[in-house]
Amino acid sequence: HSRRQILITEPSALKALDSQNIVIRPSDLSIQYLKGAQWADRLPLIVQARLAETFQRSGSFAGVGKPGEGLAIDYRIIVEVRTFEVRVNGGEHAEVELFVRLLNDRNGEVRAAKSFTASAPVSGGGNAAYVSALDSAFGQAAKDIVRWTDSLI
Repeated sequence: HSRRQILITEPSALKALDSQNIVIRPSDLSIQYLKGAQWADRLPLIVQARLAETFQRSGSFAGVGKPGEGLAIDYRIIVEVRTFEVRVNGGEHAEVELFVRLLNDRNGEVRAAKSFTASAPVSGGGNAAYVSALDSAFGQAAKDIVRWTDSLI
């Protein structure tokens, strides 16, 4: 177990993803938003909170926080949300891609960077099935990010 303390900063995202809307992609060139459902907050904030939770639950780090919580930081997790959508052309599935940089907070150096992708099939119909598939794909990516971070610091 690492005695390191890590900070999860607010992720960046393209404009289409930086909202409460849930993205549906009917084709490579177009996106739509799911009608009648949205995230409880802007997607980057949801990703930040859920990722912090996954890091905390792992029990592998001495401290996990978000900016403003006054934690003395060893490493910073910088996330760019690249894909967070349900693809609906041929076999519905959720697709998540997060590009992550691990920054050493002591010297400002990027220790490592990696892209994490995960997908999950949509089972059932309706908005709840889409959200559940996105949750599942994100959960998988988040666990991979925690394992990767733990192996590096």
